[in-house]
Amino acid sequence: MNERIQYNFEYERKLRICFIGAGGHSYRNVYPTFQYAPVDLVAICDRNGERAAEYARQFGAKAHYTDHIEMLEKEKPDAVFIVTAYHPDGRVQATDLALDALKLGVHVWMEKPTAACCEEVRQLMAASESSGRFVMTGLKKLFFPAIVKARDIISSPEFGRPSQIYIRYPQGMPPFEERAQLNRVTSLVDHIFHPGAILHYMMGKVGQMSYEWEPFNGGSISSFRFLSGAVGTLHMAAGASGSSPLERLEIIGEGANVIVENGVKLTYYRRAARPAYGRSASFLVADEEAPLYWEPEFSLGQLYNKNIFYLGYVPEVLHFCESVLTGQPPQKGTLDDSLEIAKLLEVYRGTPAGTYAVVNE
Repeated sequence: MNERIQYNFEYERKLRICFIGAGGHSYRNVYPTFQYAPVDLVAICDRNGERAAEYARQFGAKAHYTDHIEMLEKEKPDAVFIVTAYHPDGRVQATDLALDALKLGVHVWMEKPTAACCEEVRQLMAASESSGRFVMTGLKKLFFPAIVKARDIISSPEFGRPSQIYIRYPQGMPPFEERAQLNRVTSLVDHIFHPGAILHYMMGKVGQMSYEWEPFNGGSISSFRFLSGAVGTLHMAAGASGSSPLERLEIIGEGANVIVENGVKLTYYRRAARPAYGRSASFLVADEEAPLYWEPEFSLGQLYNKNIFYLGYVPEVLHFCESVLTGQPPQKGTLDDSLEIAKLLEVYRGTPAGTYAVVNE
């Protein structure tokens, strides 16, 4: 769990990496991860040539381009990182860029969203299969230390079978009649990959779902029945204060439950008998039944209190690099994961509120 991190200069073997995209998100959260990964950043591409040149200077790349095909053909990297935006019609730019890279025999790490529909995810699956190259999406939630620990807890015999899940995430949707226009649901396309990834990671495939939508903020409450038989709720809490924590996750097992609040506070309520009603003078339970609680400290200059660690950015980049170096497909952030999330997106876009939808059979 508490893995010792190597710095970039300590790796004996590194991947030749190209990067497509020179925007604010990549500057803050993705390029800095290369300090801790087996990466030799050889070139950067962006349509804005001045921006590409500045990023190359800042992050140590030897070359910069405005044409990604030219870059990939000239530099012949092992892998490419893609962090871009959307086409005017709302399609995900990275989808087409990833397909181009696969045609040229290059492994792909792409920031979410992978694509805006199931068919495009399946196109990536086919291209990955035919090229023999991996595609991994940056589903950072699957690499949050708190989320990884919660998954370990619910997988333990002591927790029992996961039976229920609740996720709160601040996301809205426009009225149903507008959702057919892809560029009207860009925010939903962008953000459903976060709670959707956790749902699939923790509980497996969704079998059936329905949702209710409110018109004041565009918030919604969804109900899920998973193929496992478990049930769940996704509360897309549009309208919540910007000063409140964004997220909350709770999973219930058999006499136990685990909660992750604000992405970093983890509480495991272990199996315990409730004190006798009307007779107990203390709320305290036996030590061996007491809840376990984890929360980071932010006083020391430690790696774990950098956001690129506790928000999963470094762990996901390391997972991708190790997959390419070892020739083993990624186990998280896979196209299978993305397909299940895209199925939820298509329900929200194509099924009116209050309607029962079959996601998987």
